[in-house]
Amino acid sequence: MSLRRSFLLGLTALAMMPFATFAADLPNLAGKKVIVVTENAYPPLQFVDPKSGKAIGWEYDAMNEIAKRLNFNVEYQNTSWDAMIQAVSDGQYNIGMTGITIKEDRKQKVDFSDPYMRSQQFMLVRGDEKRFTDAKTFGAFKDGLVGAQPGTTPFYTAVYEVLDGNEQNQRIKLFETFGATVQALKTGDVDTVLTDGTAGKGYVDASGGALKLIGGPLGVEDFGFIFPKGSDLVAPVNATIAALKADGTLEALNKKWFVDYKMGQ
Repeated sequence: MSLRRSFLLGLTALAMMPFATFAADLPNLAGKKVIVVTENAYPPLQFVDPKSGKAIGWEYDAMNEIAKRLNFNVEYQNTSWDAMIQAVSDGQYNIGMTGITIKEDRKQKVDFSDPYMRSQQFMLVRGDEKRFTDAKTFGAFKDGLVGAQPGTTPFYTAVYEVLDGNEQNQRIKLFETFGATVQALKTGDVDTVLTDGTAGKGYVDASGGALKLIGGPLGVEDFGFIFPKGSDLVAPVNATIAALKADGTLEALNKKWFVDYKMGQ
């Protein structure tokens, strides 16, 4: 069954469920200001639209809907990935969002929401790549370079699932943003980038054959929003995530950004 068809069938099923199933008693935060930080470097979750110059994406739509239902005023700010978790932990921001994988070591610094998305990682390569076809053959291709952001799930997957477990391996080239890794791939500075399959599909569809995904999934990860430890926003946001799942809103966002939206068009 195609991804597009499965989304539509899921939405149809949800539409047939009784409205009472979706009813939820959500708290009213009475217009409280909530500062949400992101990176704007992980399409289609959050990125700057090259046509309009506006920050858009799945996470923006989801967070705006959460703010609407909880009645808080959201203010968006930006920071780099390598600074985000610590900045949220220090209380500089109320919520962080940038496709952040829920991991036990990160829970030592921040609280996570319940998962709002599950993703799988794949290898993104140039369209004419024939020297390797999956993680195993890439590992054996000693000249192959992988681009990654330090401290991210793709970085650790590259180290421990594709290469030799050495985090200092010279075959890993580090970049500040995910977009920079893809640009390095396009220009031939690296040979692969690990990416969530849905984001990778967006890049492939927009590339006109210049990029492709290879091999099978390299791991499953759950994404969550992050908060300072002990934040009183966690419970309300979790309740809203549950409501958005129940009434089909998250599925509708999946269809909008992962099926209908075409990167670069």
